[in-house]
Amino acid sequence: MKMKLREVYSALKITSENVADVEITGVCFDSRKAKAGDLFFPLQGERDGHEFINSAIENGVSATVWQSDHDIPNDKIPYVVVKNVSNAFETLAKYYLNKVNPKVVAVTGSNGKTTTKDMIAKILSTSNNVAKTPLNFNNEIGVPFTILNMPTNTEVLVVEMGMDRPGQIDNLSSIANPDISVITMIGEAHIEFFGTRDKIADAKMEIVDHLHEDGTFIYNGDEPLLLERAKKVEQNQLTFGNNDSNDLYATEIKAGKTTTSFKTNLWPEIEFEIPMMGEYNVSNALAAITVGRISHIKPEAMQKALSELFVTENRTEWIKAENGADILSDVYNSNPTAAIEVLNSLKAIKTDGRKLIVLGDMLELGDASKELHESLASYIDAVNFAKVYLVGDDMKYLRDKLSDKYDSENLLWYGKDQLTELTTDLKKELTPNDTVLLKASHGIHLENVLHELI
Repeated sequence: MKMKLREVYSALKITSENVADVEITGVCFDSRKAKAGDLFFPLQGERDGHEFINSAIENGVSATVWQSDHDIPNDKIPYVVVKNVSNAFETLAKYYLNKVNPKVVAVTGSNGKTTTKDMIAKILSTSNNVAKTPLNFNNEIGVPFTILNMPTNTEVLVVEMGMDRPGQIDNLSSIANPDISVITMIGEAHIEFFGTRDKIADAKMEIVDHLHEDGTFIYNGDEPLLLERAKKVEQNQLTFGNNDSNDLYATEIKAGKTTTSFKTNLWPEIEFEIPMMGEYNVSNALAAITVGRISHIKPEAMQKALSELFVTENRTEWIKAENGADILSDVYNSNPTAAIEVLNSLKAIKTDGRKLIVLGDMLELGDASKELHESLASYIDAVNFAKVYLVGDDMKYLRDKLSDKYDSENLLWYGKDQLTELTTDLKKELTPNDTVLLKASHGIHLENVLHELI
């Protein structure tokens, strides 16, 4: 990013006769990561960002935005005074996006959006200068930050969009104004705040609210809620999924422990391979391939790109326990769709010893929590999983549902304050040939159990 401070004033529609001759080469909102050339935005979080201006100055920022209802503490650097810092952040992002003018691909979904974003960026980078959302910076701060930190030679910008309330995706879409909008799937994530999957689908569909008139909407055609809503979308549409009614669907899926391969209906002679487990990641790859297809990337180039993929945030990872047992760790996030996906993936993998599962509460499910925890019972049986360990108040519902499938020795429940007892029992039980899954929402803190096992 290269922009004179005078241009920042112009973009924010601020008139001033005395503007310092300062060049801005980046933006930041975290004073600890500030560097020379940055324009600091003191955004409001748990604490007021204005409290950290001295830290930002010490780290070398060239100028700062400042909200007019705060007193300016010193004159060490130039101050751009605005009525609202957050609004200024979004306004400058829109200005810079129009200035660089890349093609914008926006991605959302209940699960898989970070992985899909990485896959799309990898595929498109085979013939374009691509910038993408760092980590999972996908909210009102993350999207403008992503835009403002893209290089000036960016040809394609891949933006991830998350949500936890209605209207949020609409706002993010208005900032990014996408050429291509992608929805990976509709699950139950954040159902506590929305009430039903229908309302989640409505909120996700906001990603097409500001889609260009000649843009393309790409979505999971296996989801009836999306098929129904897509009828009202006037822009071009393409679907992906498992069903052969989709424009792109997978065939000959082969599941492995660390890789998954598949072919597609459009190029049956080409076998794609992704360096990650799970048929659900095939769906994410199909979304990315669809974006690549309409961006005129050759299938052979997409095949190579996916095989070399490194994902930003692969939460599901294989780790060795201290005694040699295999641990499939996914301890930072869980919802019913994601839990079912990883259970099915584990079933498909061949192992030498037993498979054990440790499942903790899935949080933010609201009034539907009992029913959704119980729903996992259909995917768990003694043929595939020798022992089941459940943690948390809501996992009692799943325990009750599984009681006719397991005896008390192989179906165990723990309170979320009994992780020490769980760890002790697992250490006694696990043999070097066993495979154990650890999955829960982060609030259950199974990472502490993982730490002790390894």
